[in-house]
Parts: sequence; C-alpha cells; structure tokens
Amino acid sequence: MNKSKAQPDISNTEFEVLDVIWDSNPISSNEVIDRLNQHKPWHEKTVKTLLGRLVKKGAISFHKQQRQYLYYPIIAREEYVQEETSSFLSRLFKGKVAPMIAGFANQNELSKEDIDELKAVIKQWEQNND
Repeated sequence: MNKSKAQPDISNTEFEVLDVIWDSNPISSNEVIDRLNQHKPWHEKTVKTLLGRLVKKGAISFHKQQRQYLYYPIIAREEYVQEETSSFLSRLFKGKVAPMIAGFANQNELSKEDIDELKAVIKQWEQNND
C-alpha cells in the first residue's frame, strides 16, 4: 500500500466488491461474482475490472492457486471504516458528531433501537473515561 496516503480512495462499487472479500477470503473472482449477484446483477468483466483496480490501489492482493486467483484484503475493514468515518465527519460536520446525530434526529431517521444503542455507547465511553 502507498505509505504516503493513509488509505486508497475506494469508489462505492469497489467498496461492494471489497466488502465481499472482507466477509470471505481468500476468495476467487467467480465466488465474488456469485455473492454480488445475490443482491443485484453484476457483469463478470465489471467485477474483474474492479478487482484489478482494488489490487492496483493496494486494498487487496491475490495469490494464484492452480488456474485461479484467490483474493484477500490488505486493509482491515475496521481501519477503513474508522478512517472513512473521520473523513466524513471532518468534511460535513467539522469533526463533530453531535450535529450529525442532530441532523438524523431532526429528519426522524433515528429509531428507538438507534437511540438505545447511542445511549449504551455514551454510557460505556463515560465508564471508560472517568
């Protein structure tokens, strides 16, 4: 992976492919295609192009086993999600979580379950940081 950049810039479609690889690896391109096709139709050439881009960006790698390539992630899901979350908060909410949550609350996008989970996260944070 390119050390000058914290993580590669991954498009939404590349992310869908990467998500499949995070869930099950090592995995062949045909298995990736099969799993993606469970949700919506994907063309084989498209998936193979996306796999190539992810390899080039340093998000995944592969090893050859007999006549097929098996893909595996180089970047961890948790690290990627954490960096994307920080980037999102920085760009849209000046790094602050409260305005983002307020925006969801004002749009009635928070369910009771969401609120209960947020309360539990806050309670856990308070216990760990007292």
